[in-house]
Amino acid sequence: MGMTFNGTDLIPTRRSLLTRLKDWGDQAGWQEFFDTYWRLIHSVALKAGLTDAEAQDVVQETMLEVAKKMPGFRYDPAVGSFKGWLLHTTQWKISAQFKRRRRQRREVRLPEANGTATSALERLPDPISLDWDKVWEAEWERNLLEAALEKVKLRVSPEQFEIFYLHVLKEQPVKEVAATLEVSAGRVYLARHRVGRLLKSEVRRLQRSVS
Repeated sequence: MGMTFNGTDLIPTRRSLLTRLKDWGDQAGWQEFFDTYWRLIHSVALKAGLTDAEAQDVVQETMLEVAKKMPGFRYDPAVGSFKGWLLHTTQWKISAQFKRRRRQRREVRLPEANGTATSALERLPDPISLDWDKVWEAEWERNLLEAALEKVKLRVSPEQFEIFYLHVLKEQPVKEVAATLEVSAGRVYLARHRVGRLLKSEVRRLQRSVS
């Protein structure tokens, strides 16, 4: 059965990116997709209780699942968005990691302070109790901002980005930033305006892409 996404949430440029993923040889398309979403998947896996190594495995396995489904990819407004499908796939891969961990630790026993033994399995985090929608939404927004920042960073000078980082993201006053970087207050305001405008535009592009 082919994978279907809600096409109403996709602007043409992002739709073209997802369509490009049908081609395994399109390394640029796959790299852009990986750069945009790996942090999201990794962060959610960590919040579910996995280790960094396990979370990295979830990233790889989720990306492989996307690759497997892409040949049958088509849009269907009645089915749902790519955002929702990616959450479901990530959750599935996280659950698989916990099952793998349980198999590995099934026979391990940990001594309690009172002398009784409790299986390591009983000490594992319970991903079922995680509010997946809430965590996914928070990480989705944070990931979009980080991905947008990475894109914008390539489009402005190092000085302008550093000014924006200190003044807007670190909330340092104009005078403090100007003194630290030895620039005029006018350059701080200019960088805030230019980088901020580009960042807002990039965030909107990503929000409309596969939300």
